[in-house]
Amino acid sequence: MRVGLGFGGPLWGMVECGKGPGRMIAYVTVGADDIARAKRFYSAILPALGYDLKEGPEGLSYALPVPMGQVAVSPDFYVKLAFDGRPALAGNGTMVAFEACGQEQVRDLHAAALAAGGHDEGAPGFRDAYGPRFFVGYLRDPQGNKIALFSSNPNEPGRDG
Repeated sequence: MRVGLGFGGPLWGMVECGKGPGRMIAYVTVGADDIARAKRFYSAILPALGYDLKEGPEGLSYALPVPMGQVAVSPDFYVKLAFDGRPALAGNGTMVAFEACGQEQVRDLHAAALAAGGHDEGAPGFRDAYGPRFFVGYLRDPQGNKIALFSSNPNEPGRDG
């Protein structure tokens, strides 16, 4: 399936799911005190969105594959111990959102994340505050970081049918 980024805007249909066309953000890092627990959680959802995992001494790195000779356009997602050595804390008001290919994938990945140690922050569904096609589920990773899984696929029914 081919999707674009950003709430089903004009990029929809231009690229394959998980291979975004632009690079607004280079990378996102969240802290974790227990890397193994974080790996279990994020590995339950990110590979289904096309992300590959690389593990290193500093933690976990999830990235979309980059074809030979091309430049990465989607942000990498890192899970690491806090740099200052103090406990990792989830930022109040901070959230990382991952775009899924459709509503079913949002539901499936939300359930997988809960089974992998996440905590529900809002079941998958439409929200009145957002556009009629914005289908989203919210959860917290085991460390408390807020994660959103969303789809705005214009080929699926919207909030109004």
